[in-house]
This record gives sequence, C-alpha cells and structure tokens, in this order.
Amino acid sequence: MITPSPQTQQARQARAWQHALRDAFKQPAELLRFLEIDPALPQLEAALLGAFPLRVPRGFAERMRKGDAADPLFLQIWPAGAEALSVEGFGLDAVGDRLKLKDGGIVHKYQHRVLVMATGACGVHCRYCFRRHFPYSEALAGRDHWREALAQIAADASISEVILSGGDPLALSDEKLAEFLDGLDGLVHVRRLRIHTRQPIVLPERVDDSLIALLRRSRLRTAIVLHANHANELDAKVAAACARLREAGASLLNQSVLLRRVNDNVAALQALSERLFDCGVLPYYLHLLDRVAGSAHFEVGEDRARALMRELSTRLPGYLLPRLARETAGLPAKEIIAW
Repeated sequence: MITPSPQTQQARQARAWQHALRDAFKQPAELLRFLEIDPALPQLEAALLGAFPLRVPRGFAERMRKGDAADPLFLQIWPAGAEALSVEGFGLDAVGDRLKLKDGGIVHKYQHRVLVMATGACGVHCRYCFRRHFPYSEALAGRDHWREALAQIAADASISEVILSGGDPLALSDEKLAEFLDGLDGLVHVRRLRIHTRQPIVLPERVDDSLIALLRRSRLRTAIVLHANHANELDAKVAAACARLREAGASLLNQSVLLRRVNDNVAALQALSERLFDCGVLPYYLHLLDRVAGSAHFEVGEDRARALMRELSTRLPGYLLPRLARETAGLPAKEIIAW
C-alpha cells in the first residue's frame, strides 16, 4: 500500500475543513429539522436575516440538544425575532472600531498593540457579535498580500504585539496566513502574535497539520484567544484541537461573553472554567455584552454580573476566575470591573 505524502495529507485535511465550512447550516428551516425543533419557532424575517445570515457548522449543531429550543448553544446562533427590535443604547459600532480604523484594515486603539482585520468571514455567525454591522468590504488587511497592513506595522517601532482578528482569521487559508506571518517575522520590533478565533471551538477540523506547521515555524511568541461561552461547546474534538495548538507552542486563553439564558448562572460559568482547564485553556475575560444593535435580548445587567462573579469566586481557585470586563469606545484599555 502506498503511503500518502505529508503534502498530500495536508491537502486532504485542508479540503476537509473547507468542505465542513461550506457544508454548514445556512437555512433556519433546515437547522430546525436537524434539531427536531418546532418549525414555528419565532425567527427574524428573511429580509432582515439577509444582512447577517445564519451559519452553523454541522459539527457544532451536533452538540446541541435535540428538541430543545432553550439549548445554550442553539440560543447563541438562532436568529430570533427580538433582533429586529430597536433598543436605546444599542448601535452599529459598539466598541468604536470604525473611529480608529485605518487603511489596510488596521485598528490602533491601544498602546504597543495593533489589531488587524484579517477577514470578514467566520465559521459561525453568533447573534450577539459586536462586529455584525462592521463594513468589512471597506477595510480588509488581507487584500493585496497584506502590503498596507505590514507597511503600517513596520513604520511604527512601538508596536510589539499584533492581534489578528476579524471575522475569524482562521477562516483564511494557511497560504494567506503564511503571507502575513512571514511578513511579521521580518519586523524585529514585533515580538508577539495574538490570534482571536472561534474556529477551533466550532470547527476543530481547522486545526490540521498545515496550520500547526505554520505556527511552529514563526519566531513570534503566540497566544491564541479562543471564544467559548458554555462547557457544552468543548467536546473531545475541541480538546484534541487545543492539545495540538499547545504542542505547537501557543498559549491558550479563552474569552467569553455573559449572555442571558446561555451562561448567566454560577453553575454554567463554573463548568465552563473547569472544562476549559481540562482542555488546557485558561479563562481570560468574561465580557459584559457589547451593545450592538440586534443583541439586546442577550444582555445581563452589571449588578447581576458582579453577583455572579462573587459567587463564582467561592467555588473556583483564582486562576480559573476570568476577569469581568467591559469595552467602551474611546477608552485606552478594557475596563476591568471590580466585583
């Protein structure tokens, strides 16, 4: 029997995760049939859904409870009719990204760190996404082989950390990512790379041999900030993907969003922190909801959040307690909320 070459295996793996991405649920009715949920469940009107359509990888949907419209994973991705409500205080640019956006998809809000909008694509469309209204078509760093983004970073020697965000940077091909990482490797003042991604959670197939090889070859110290909100998101495949990322030398952190009916109770938050640690991931931030239009039905009040953190602190060791945080447009850093 002929053993496939490493290059052939990597090509097959790439096709596997890209096929899984293409095969994601995109029609609400199809998802409801798969989950055996009443097709009469209220949802966003089709005309409004077009601006931010449904997208759910099938592997992620398989972790949802059949027949349960209150499942915490389902609630995160279901286009509920409440999204159409106009609520005071909820706008299009919840954290002020547009005000700081520069040519080449660069957002420079904090000292010594720069955020790069790698792509507008994501493996899953979370309905509370704070960039659901972001004009990605106007500013994507990956265009033109990253030239403008790399030129801006090269011109500012104060930048020591580059944050790849989006969208989800791991929605890009490894070839596209390699262009950027190779460019960063030549900038001596850049020491750290941070990748904000939900792909290893919702599409663990994305963590394949090619991606691991790409991470290993970079000289940059790499932190991968994952995004999981509930312990049920973290199955054995996700744990295996996290193990591979750690073996590639990456430090793994997690940031969550406090979401009504999803994780706004102490038991859910405790289980999430403990399961993250089982997967080799440290809890990093628990964010108050960014007040983006269409997400008001997810909001948990600050007083409730503080109370949850106080109770959580009696159940978990300090290293498993995320920092309660809020991002406010115009401030020089995230606000850490005392509880």
